[in-house]
Amino acid sequence: MILSLSGALASIAAAAPALAQDDATGASPDTAADAALPQEAAQDIVVTGFRASLNSALNLKRNETATIDAIKAEDIAEFPDLNLAESLQRIPGVAISRVNGEGRNISVRGLGPEYTRVRINGMEAIGTTGGTDNSGGVNRGRGFDFNIFSSDLFNNLSVRKTATADVEEGSLGGTVDLQTSRPLDYRKPTAVLSAAASYNDLKQKVTPRLSGLVTTQTEDGTFGVLLSVAYEERKLIEEGANITRWTYGGFNGGFNPASTLPGYTIGQINNNDPDTALFHPRIPGLVSYDISQKRLGGAGSIQFKPTDRTLVSIDALYSRLDGTRKEAQLQAISFSRSGSGKPQTIIRDGVVDENNNIVSGTFDRVDLRSQARYDILKTEFYQVTGAVDHEFSDRFKIGLMGGYAKSDFTNPIQTTVTIDAINTPGFQYDFSTRFPTISPGVDVTNPNSFAFLSGTSEVRIRPQTVTNAFTTAKGFVEWKAHDVVTLKAGVDWRKFEYDSTERRRLSGETVVAPLTAAQLAGMTTLFDGFGKGLNVPAGTPTAWIVPDLNAFIDQGGIYTNPLYATGGVENATARGSYITVTEEDTGAWGMTQFNLDTFGVPIRGDIGLRYVNTDQVSTGYASQGTAINLVQADRSYDRWLPSLNLVGNITDDLQVRFAAAKTLARAGISSLSPGGNLNVSGGNRSFSSGNPDLQPISSKNLDVSIEWYPTPGAIYAVSGFRKDIGTFVQSLSVGVPYASLGLPDSLLNGTTASPSDIFIVNQPVNSSGGILKGFEVNVQQPFSFLPGLLANFGVLANYTYVTSNIEYLTAADGSSSVTAPLVGLSKHAANGTLYYETKRFQIRGSVAYRSKYLTAVPGTEGNAFNGTNRTINLDAQVSYNLTEKLKLSIEAINLTDEENDQFVDETNRLSVLTHSGRQFNFGVRYAF
Repeated sequence: MILSLSGALASIAAAAPALAQDDATGASPDTAADAALPQEAAQDIVVTGFRASLNSALNLKRNETATIDAIKAEDIAEFPDLNLAESLQRIPGVAISRVNGEGRNISVRGLGPEYTRVRINGMEAIGTTGGTDNSGGVNRGRGFDFNIFSSDLFNNLSVRKTATADVEEGSLGGTVDLQTSRPLDYRKPTAVLSAAASYNDLKQKVTPRLSGLVTTQTEDGTFGVLLSVAYEERKLIEEGANITRWTYGGFNGGFNPASTLPGYTIGQINNNDPDTALFHPRIPGLVSYDISQKRLGGAGSIQFKPTDRTLVSIDALYSRLDGTRKEAQLQAISFSRSGSGKPQTIIRDGVVDENNNIVSGTFDRVDLRSQARYDILKTEFYQVTGAVDHEFSDRFKIGLMGGYAKSDFTNPIQTTVTIDAINTPGFQYDFSTRFPTISPGVDVTNPNSFAFLSGTSEVRIRPQTVTNAFTTAKGFVEWKAHDVVTLKAGVDWRKFEYDSTERRRLSGETVVAPLTAAQLAGMTTLFDGFGKGLNVPAGTPTAWIVPDLNAFIDQGGIYTNPLYATGGVENATARGSYITVTEEDTGAWGMTQFNLDTFGVPIRGDIGLRYVNTDQVSTGYASQGTAINLVQADRSYDRWLPSLNLVGNITDDLQVRFAAAKTLARAGISSLSPGGNLNVSGGNRSFSSGNPDLQPISSKNLDVSIEWYPTPGAIYAVSGFRKDIGTFVQSLSVGVPYASLGLPDSLLNGTTASPSDIFIVNQPVNSSGGILKGFEVNVQQPFSFLPGLLANFGVLANYTYVTSNIEYLTAADGSSSVTAPLVGLSKHAANGTLYYETKRFQIRGSVAYRSKYLTAVPGTEGNAFNGTNRTINLDAQVSYNLTEKLKLSIEAINLTDEENDQFVDETNRLSVLTHSGRQFNFGVRYAF
């Protein structure tokens, strides 16, 4: 459930986590925020249901200063959420991005995952997974992949939206705190088991979800242990159209001079000026991903109170995400292939719309490609933390905390094989409908239509790894100098270590051992059943021949033949992924907390100052003349970060908040590499380089809010915020001939690229910042004042509006720029939940809306930008308590089967359109 809490003491909150459980679980634990109340009040709070937990949280909100929105354990268990990201999207100002139908990253108040820090049990961490190419691929940045964890392992999620000096820097949008359960949060020994069957209506397979928690304490409450475990399997299909951007007619050498298009000359067809040229889909194609995942997690905690004034806590967290992904694609690669591809392709007829898009056409001499890919994806995350809190007296206390967290992502198998149908006649596409018609002119279900040829077909073998590790140590002292003034000070130290690797084929991915037609027929298989639920237009195939990867492994020897051997740093296209970054952040802070009665209006708050010094060392491989060498970059910088939070109680039911702070976020970690990475893959040609001199992103923030509590359990709140971002990091993409990059031509050996080909060069750069501003509206209202059954209803709703105008460079020398919204920012986001609850029966429906947002500015090949269109996700849950201990539930996730609709340019040219089906969970839960 969505709460608007406000928290004052980050380290204390981390040491005393919140947990709210229904009486049916056999536990009524205290919450972290209870620690902020007088002890008598904390002992009186007993959460007995969903509505009661909301009321309890609103009471706690009035005792806090910094703005925090939170979700308690009961709410996570009750919401129909697959993982933590989907739980967090219920919070005002939080929007999520999805991969394979599941929440992966979050943005807070329009600021994306790179600007959001995540702390687990009080210490910062990064978790990394791998996504499909059209969903961001492997995470090599600072963003946190929430799909690593099951939400069942955590009892409290919170998003801290205003800064305090005692909370480590690193975020512009918000700091997310994830807290696992602890034994002394429970008043008596407790055990809870749950089991569910999960079903995806597109994959049509049933998979298990299991979780359990057991905890016990001594009778005197001085020692306790807890263990929780969660396991689930997911099987799903994601499929649809995959266009890989749009490009202009003159790109990749232009179309065959014999091309004809009514009303246009060949010069206009092959115009090289993106401002006036005709655009066409770069690789019109179809894609299907068959995905299997297993997620295993465990959390353990030991707590010991040797005295009434001392608490020792040791927490451990482990999660493992294992997955496989089978991919089948059918592509018209001709439109993206220079040389023997696009320059040979003839336009026979077509239609151009008012935006200069060739939205439909008939083509001859089109190269078709069928592609099969197989990935094994593994993420292993573990963390251990220890904390000691000791009160020397009622007025003086200290706290110490240390920990280590590590995320290991491996993609040990990433193998792709392509087969080709060269110069086929009668190919057609039609983008006049959102899901396009893509109609080959040959029988793509016949293996004789395809060939496996050296120089054209490909075998890609690309295993890779990404490792992130954090080490943390910090401490604080707190002195209550006066009944209304408390002084706090502390120091903290963090060390972050990043390492990534990759291997690719040494001889080049288009160098293959050719097959005869008979051999190829025995090494292919029919992929069928494509398009369920997509209303695929007539003419678009629902089946096609794909390479049989097992046959290519067993018969083609792609793992044993020296022709297919891979290399790491000795490989021109792999060495750019060999990046290491070590970052050490040392901070010191001081703050004053106060609770005053000024002119008859109680005012409380905090004022503080944080100092931080950052040392970074990064390595990567770069071209130095004709040699490629490992290079290292070192730098150091420091910042002063002031903060202020004020809360004024105008009346017993009305309070006003104000906050001002300077915050700091650092550039994406892999962006700091001094090296570069060359990539030639099919028709794609790119060179990506890092920038170790990237400056950190700073922001001056103002926040104000008004909160009204008209009745118990109800809140009506409006918040406004403004962030003056001094600088930010953008990805600058420009198209230039390979020959102008200063790299040796020998790096292209074994590829289909030539020195005259245009490469898309991507580099992160600092550019001018801008103003981000917006407001949130949050409503929570139980209808307990209504008569009869209506009194059991309640509603939760929030809306966020954010706007920004950021200047993006479009030329490497800074001579030109464009103004556009911040990447990842949705102007509108909203969530709503309607619930009905009695002692035995509960039903809830939730909707989450996110307006379109940009993913890259500027776009490539003449497109203004890349982006994702708006999404509306509808979820529901029904549960029934058969007894006080036994509960049955049904959850429905993504009821409308919302599509992943990506676009390029302001004309909304289709880039990706896929769907992943509806998910249903049928569960039972028993508490001992």
